[in-house]
Amino acid sequence: MRERHASHSARRAREFEAFVAGAAGRLLHAATLLTAEPPDDNPRARRLLGLSLAHTYAYWDRLHGEDPYDRARQYLATRFAREAWHRYGGGLGRTRRRPSGPLGGLAPQERLILVLRLYEGVGEEQAAALLGLPVERVRTICDRATATLLHPPAQPARPVTEAKAPNAPKAATP
Repeated sequence: MRERHASHSARRAREFEAFVAGAAGRLLHAATLLTAEPPDDNPRARRLLGLSLAHTYAYWDRLHGEDPYDRARQYLATRFAREAWHRYGGGLGRTRRRPSGPLGGLAPQERLILVLRLYEGVGEEQAAALLGLPVERVRTICDRATATLLHPPAQPARPVTEAKAPNAPKAATP
């Protein structure tokens, strides 16, 4: 009986290691886009990835033909949404500080929907069900986020001032 259990555990570990080898890079990139951290300094994204993989491993035997990548992605998205909800005052609205990643100009909810829809290729209906939102709301948020990325808001222009050298002689007036 112990040999059978050890064999099962070893097979489970090999399967999971193969899954991680193939999926961890893409999941980390998705987590980095969600957290809007720079790719070379992404501790929140790495934490999200670790939690997602740990959750997937805990459910490995119960997947029964379900795609483990879908399970990991789903947990990654829901965990990010939950953390954003708590971090930003009870909602997924605009953040107080500006993240610096490529999606840093977007609100957490906009980043989440954009990553699910465009980077991960999740359908509108599936994204809406995952987030508990109406399909039309997901479509609207995705469209708004895409428009923001394609046409970022204009930065206010700095006033042009003439620099005067100190102790410069004044022009004579006639």
